[in-house]
Amino acid sequence: MEAQHITRFNVRVYGLLINEHQQILVTDEVFKNGGRATKFPGGGLELGEGLRDGLGREYQEEAGVAVTVVDHFYTTDFFQPSFFDNDSQIISVYYTCQCPDWQSIKTSDTKFDFVVIAGEEAESFRWVNLKDLDKEVDIILPIDKVVVQMLRERYKG
Repeated sequence: MEAQHITRFNVRVYGLLINEHQQILVTDEVFKNGGRATKFPGGGLELGEGLRDGLGREYQEEAGVAVTVVDHFYTTDFFQPSFFDNDSQIISVYYTCQCPDWQSIKTSDTKFDFVVIAGEEAESFRWVNLKDLDKEVDIILPIDKVVVQMLRERYKG
C-alpha cells in the first residue's frame, strides 16, 4: 500500500509484561475477519484517552488485571499500513509494565486455546519464555517483530 492512500492514523498501545521467570505475556487472537495473530496485550487508543490510561483499560478488559506502566519501550518509527483497513497508518507504542497480580491472569499452555465462532473475535493468553520467543515463528505483525528483536537483545540469556 502506498502512503498517498492513507487518510488517518490508528494509534495502538501495548504492554510488555514480563514475570519473575523471564516469561512474557502474549495473546493469541482471532479477529472478526477470521485472521489470526499472536501479539502483545493491548489495542486501540480511544478518543480522549491517554496512552497509559488506554493500556490500563486494555489490560483490564482483556486480562482482568490492573497494570502499572514502568517505562516506554518503543514507538513505531517506520511506515506501517493497517492489515485491517485500506486507509490507516498504524502507530504503536509499547511500554514495559508490572502487574502484582500477574498470577491471576487466566493463561493456557496451548496456542489458540479457544473455540472459534465464525465472525466473532476470540483470544487467549500464554506465557512464553523470552529466550524462546521467535519473531519469525511466533509473531506475524511487522511492528511486533521489531519489538521481539529488541526484547531478545535486551534480555539475552
